[in-house]
Order: sequence, then structure tokens, then C-alpha cells
Amino acid sequence: MPHHTPLIGTIVAGFVAAFLMGALAQKLRISPVAGYLFAGVLVGPFTPGFVADTALANELAEIGVMLLMFGVGLHFSFRDLLSVKHIALPGAVLQIAVATGLGLGLATYLGWSIAAGLVFGLALSVASTVVLLRALEARNLVETDRGRIAVGWLIVEDLAMILALVLLPAIAGMLAGTADGSGLPTILGTTLLKVGGFVAFMLIVARRVIPAALHWTAHTGSRELFRLAVLSIALGVALGAAYIFDVSFALGAFFAGMILGETQLSRRAAEETLPLRDAFAVLFFVSVGMLFDPAVVLQQPGPLIATVLIIVVGKSLAAYAIVRAFGHDNGSALTVAASLAQIGEFSFILAGLGTEVGVLPPEGRDLILAGAIFSILVNPVIFALVAGRLAAVPAPEEADPGESERSCQDEWREHVILVGHGRVGRLIAEGAARRGRTIVVIEEQIDFARQAEEAGREVVIGNATSPHVLEEAGVRHAAKLIIATPEGFEGGAIAEHARRVNPDIVIFARAHSDDEVTYLEGLGVDHVIMGEREIARTILGLVAPGPATA
Repeated sequence: MPHHTPLIGTIVAGFVAAFLMGALAQKLRISPVAGYLFAGVLVGPFTPGFVADTALANELAEIGVMLLMFGVGLHFSFRDLLSVKHIALPGAVLQIAVATGLGLGLATYLGWSIAAGLVFGLALSVASTVVLLRALEARNLVETDRGRIAVGWLIVEDLAMILALVLLPAIAGMLAGTADGSGLPTILGTTLLKVGGFVAFMLIVARRVIPAALHWTAHTGSRELFRLAVLSIALGVALGAAYIFDVSFALGAFFAGMILGETQLSRRAAEETLPLRDAFAVLFFVSVGMLFDPAVVLQQPGPLIATVLIIVVGKSLAAYAIVRAFGHDNGSALTVAASLAQIGEFSFILAGLGTEVGVLPPEGRDLILAGAIFSILVNPVIFALVAGRLAAVPAPEEADPGESERSCQDEWREHVILVGHGRVGRLIAEGAARRGRTIVVIEEQIDFARQAEEAGREVVIGNATSPHVLEEAGVRHAAKLIIATPEGFEGGAIAEHARRVNPDIVIFARAHSDDEVTYLEGLGVDHVIMGEREIARTILGLVAPGPATA
């Protein structure tokens, strides 16, 4: 290599390996997350071949955490956060106590000190931001009551870990005899004062400055400048929060998103950051895989199994029992339990600091890293089991769900399925409703779906590329399928699924290029509408009326 470029090498190796392993995982019908983790193992220091820079990969992954928390904050409000404080605050504290106790028990059995056991247990108690949010977003649960409880729970865990990271060096000094305990109250008070100062600053100052700056940028008309402003706010506030107030990057980004979420530009901000959020979230999983030493499985199989059971079983059962004890329904309890059945970035930071100050033995750090890998791999399976469990339980008001489903399908026979309720989809839905056609809308974005429901439409929330979402919309009995989303190649995947299930359905789709038109027509789409052609045809009809067309 002519130049030493560890940053470029790490990014390129991470993305290429993640794509190859993710595609293989998709082909094998397992979660792409498994592929991303394995990609990290391949480019990590414990396997032969190219070795990416682990430190750089971790920093890049931190950007993914910031952008992800910023995106969640855009769909959250301070009112939402306060609405779940009665369950999230005591629930998270109790669950941290239970998980820490279980970790302490395992550490004591392994012959470690009590301090090492407490650090080990704390590391096992905190869930990964990326894994939790990806799981909730994949199932459109972020803006539901159970999703708000899980996110609020995550914020409390985040704050608890900030305190742990601040206090750990002082506690380590006490244990080593180089410091006494007189400074602990001061450190604790200072940390609480800084967190309170950060929250006050965001609610009093940033709440006025940030929306004004973004509105000014939007009025310039420059999309590039607007995108830059959104990223500057998300990352700038996160970095400033960490350096000035000593809170985590993730918490700073979350509050920045929450402030912007109260403005009318929140949707556009979310759209502008989505590609980077996805890309850097993938790098997070790659960075986790790079930390994994496969030798741990052979060297410490018993302790590793016990560690994974604490994370996946012990912590989840505790969370389930706590949520139920606070009077919430079974669905909320199962969702929160599944969300927390893994560990991630804060666990690594705590384990690294514990080892650095001499409290946690190196084998404890190895068990935490290995436990994270296996819990992240198992988490999608747990969520799938929870989803199946909830789907199998009829809602209380539905005495005969089978009869209800049959009547719904009968009502939807020969109906029109509309994919997307954005600017184009909304106009199509309004026109079809005026003509008396039965419309079933498939929409992935919660706020668009809510608009469709408020307009009186039948709505299925989900991604139309998923066959079960099309089935839920009654594709087997539909007369027409209108794909109003702007992504032509994604529309092709939707059309393929629909045609396979219902060969007689008439399909309409949008395209933005000649290549997309050719692609969609090759898949058997009956009518492909390309915006530029229709605009040209309309203008030509106005300028030179006659038989000629564009």
C-alpha cells in the first residue's frame, strides 16, 4: 500500500465485509446482523488476513450510536419521556440491581473480588442502544407505548452508566489504598449537577436556538446546506454534551433530536440523516465483531454460557416481572424484556475502564465481549418469538378473530392496495375515495400511516417488500396494486411478491429513469408512470394541442 491509510482501510474493509456477509445471511434467511458481526470477526485482530483498526472502528461506531439516538429523539418529545417516568425510572433501577446481583454471583463463584463482580454485573445490566432501537424500528414500535417504555428505560440505564463510569476510578483508588472515600459525594454531586445543567441548557437555550437555526437554513433553499445543518446539530450537540457536561454522546444526540422533533422540519431532518444512520449502524456491529476472540468459547465455555444466560434469561425475566408488577399489559412486558435481552457499547466501555483501573480481571472483559456477541445474535430470535406469541393471543375485544379476519377479507375483495401515503399517494387515495373505490394503504412511516387513518383509510403499517405485509393487506384478492413510493427498484421487489401471489392483479408503479421503466416492465408491471414523461406530455398538450404526444 503506497500510503498508510488506516481510516480508509477500516471503513472500506468494514463496509465490504459487512455487505458480503450481510448478503449471505439474507440468502440463508437469518438476520443480517449475524452477517455484520461475522464480518467484524473476519477483519478483526483475532483472525488471519487483513486487520482493521479496532480503535477507529469503535469511534466510527460511536457516530452510528449518535445518529441513531438523534433519529429516535426526532420522534420523541419531552412529554413522551415524562409519560413513562413512573415505570422507566424504578424499572430500570430494579433491573440493573437484579442483573448486577446475578453478575456478582457468577463473579464470586469464579473467585473474583466483590468490586470486580459489581463491575461485571453492571456491564451485563445495560442494553445496547443500537440493537434495541434497530429491533423497535424494524417492527414500528418506537412510537408505541411499549416502545416509549423501552426507550425511557434505555435513557435511565444510560444515566446510571454515566455515574458508574465517573465513580469507578475513585472507587478503584479507594480499593488500592491511594485514595479515601471522602471525595465520592463530591464526585457524585458534581456529576448530577452537570447532567441537570445539560438538561436545563437544552430545554431553555437550545430549544430556542436550534429550531431557529434550522428554519433559517431551510429558507435558504439549499438542500445540501440543510443536510449539513442537521448533521452539525446532531453531532455537534452530542460532542458538546460530552465535553462540557460529561454526559454520553448518545444522550446528547437524543436531546438534540427531541428538540428538533417539536418543529415542522423533523420529518425532513429524519429523512436526511437516514442513510448515514444505517451505514454507521452497520459499522457498529462490525466493530463489535472485531472485539470478539473466538478462543474464549474454548477456554471458558461454562462461564460464557452462564454470562449469556444472565443477559438473555435473567435480565429479561427481571424486566418482564417488573413491567407486569407496575400494571402494564403482557405485550408491553414481553417487548421490554426482549428489547433488553442483549448488551453493547456501554458494556464495552465499562469493561475496558474496569480492566484499565485494575478492578476487573481480563477474563471478565473477555466474557463481557463474548456475551455481547452471542446476545446480539440471539436477540432477533427472541423478538421473533415474542412477535409470534403476541400474534397468537387474540385481543380482548375480538371474541372470534377468525370470523373477524374472514369478514375483513370479504370486505376487501377486488379492492385497491396503495403502497405509500406520501405526497403522491395521498392524492391517489383522495381521488380513489371520491370514485368509491375501497383503498387499503400500506405505509411504513408512522406519521404518514396516522394521517391515512385520520382520513378514514384502512391502513397496514409495515414495509411492502415483506410478503406478510402484502398478505395482511389482502393482496390475494386485490384488483389493483398502486406502488406510489419513489424508489423504482424497491417497487420491483413489491411487484414480484404481489404477482407471485396474485397473477391477475393489475400493477401500477412510479419510475424516475428509463432504466427503472425497463426494469419494472421486465417484471410484468402493467403500467409504469415516469414523472418527466408525464410532465412533458402535459406541457406539450397545453403548448401544442393535437394528436402528437411526448
